[in-house]
Amino acid sequence: MDGIQQMGLPILGIVAAAALTFYAVSFNELREKSFSELEESNDSDGGGFKSSLSSRQRRDRRKAQKQAKS
Repeated sequence: MDGIQQMGLPILGIVAAAALTFYAVSFNELREKSFSELEESNDSDGGGFKSSLSSRQRRDRRKAQKQAKS
């Protein structure tokens, strides 16, 4: 039983470190993606916020952007 514990503890540590690294990298990629999308949306809108757009116009603009990416 002592030999199994000596082997299991380092393996458990490696698995835990791998899981932590995976989640950290995934979170970082999501953050970078959201920042780049935010910058793109600001650039395409002319750099300013237009609060006068109706929801229909915003929806149409998003739909056009999605179709342009495809």
